[in-house]
Amino acid sequence: MSSAVTSSTTPKFATMTTLTHSTEASPVTDIEYDYEELPETSPLTMHLIAGAAAGIMEHSVMYPFDIVKTRMQVVGSPSSVVYSGVTNALKVISTTEGVRSLWRGVMSVILGAGPAHAVYFATYEQTKKVFTAAAGGNANSLAAGAAGGVATIVSDALMNPFDVIKQRMQLAGTGYRNIIDCASKVLRHEGLRAFYVSYPTTLMMNMPFQSIQFGCYDLFRRSLNPTGSYSPVTHVFAGGMAGAVAAALTTPIDCCKTLLQTRGASADLEVRAANSMATAARIIYKQQGLNGFTRGMKPRVIANFPATAISWTTYEYFKWVISRRDAKRHF
Repeated sequence: MSSAVTSSTTPKFATMTTLTHSTEASPVTDIEYDYEELPETSPLTMHLIAGAAAGIMEHSVMYPFDIVKTRMQVVGSPSSVVYSGVTNALKVISTTEGVRSLWRGVMSVILGAGPAHAVYFATYEQTKKVFTAAAGGNANSLAAGAAGGVATIVSDALMNPFDVIKQRMQLAGTGYRNIIDCASKVLRHEGLRAFYVSYPTTLMMNMPFQSIQFGCYDLFRRSLNPTGSYSPVTHVFAGGMAGAVAAALTTPIDCCKTLLQTRGASADLEVRAANSMATAARIIYKQQGLNGFTRGMKPRVIANFPATAISWTTYEYFKWVISRRDAKRHF
């Protein structure tokens, strides 16, 4: 049996053509499957696997730029160094602390991003179906954006502690040997609350970030590829552009989140006492002015463009593979 996958003239569907050899003329059977939505018969584990793979790829590949972003945003810490730009920051960090320092804390991201993104994409797929059904069965960018926001609430509850550990590890001079040492010291000296003090702020950033990203991705993808067929190039550009737009628009909130998550490593008593987004915003404005809310925007955008492109491309690839497998299984 041989098979080929081609684009269908029907939007959202790819066509699998299967040739069956016999003594008579070989009949051709066309199987249409909805690639954009994972099949109803696909188990939840398939959503989880696709999401986990996307999350790990997204966060680990562009990790050095995330360190630069954190270093630029941190307030009242030994890491509060003024860099002239992203390239300068990468050079200074690698030459003064070693190239390996650009990957400090990456294991925390890998351990957290896998399960967090697995839950994230699984929640997104299920919630999108609900919102789409409520809109009369017509998938649209608004439904995708709303589903992204709901998925954020669930996944961030799981990811936030790992994100706190990651950012503490990214700072210079903190003295943590590894992520386990970091987690135990933060828990011992600051309590469990330290892992979630930034959660409300994280939600205030990530809900609009993910809503913007998912909405823009859906809009860009449909504009670049109206047929809805599997197209890696479309997923790369649509995902990258969506991530860049979302990253730029939510940088001010990210600055507040960074201050809250790194407050325990600060020598500034006012920063160490910060316990809300409003307090963080007030400190940033007081010490750095309005420019303080745009610090780290460039590395954040630079990191998010390829990161979200990788994430969406990886996820869409898994959806495509799973859809093909499911179609073959039921033929």
